[in-house]
Amino acid sequence: QVQLVESGGGLVQPGGSLRLSCAASRSILLSTMGWYRQAPGKQRELVAAIISGGSTTYEDSVKGRFTISRDNAKRTVYLQMNSLKPEDTAVYYCNADFRGSTDWGQGTQVTVSS
Repeated sequence: QVQLVESGGGLVQPGGSLRLSCAASRSILLSTMGWYRQAPGKQRELVAAIISGGSTTYEDSVKGRFTISRDNAKRTVYLQMNSLKPEDTAVYYCNADFRGSTDWGQGTQVTVSS
């Protein structure tokens, strides 16, 4: 089991940027790391994921705007979010998957509003 702590959320105007961080309590070297989000009244959805080898995948609506990255030495995963839109407003959760064992962070609120 790994503890995950997200940070970096907040209130930003449309068109602005935020960088989310997810710090893990142990090595994530072999884990697939993901960022999910859940808006009020909606199901949790995958935003972006990065495997141990570095390949990435993105939800269609964030392609070209969001970038996921990882620093295994720091046991940290990042989500750089640019050109934010009101529809990006949600609680963002970090996820770690290691051989089918999945752990979640507590979430960080992102609000995009003028």
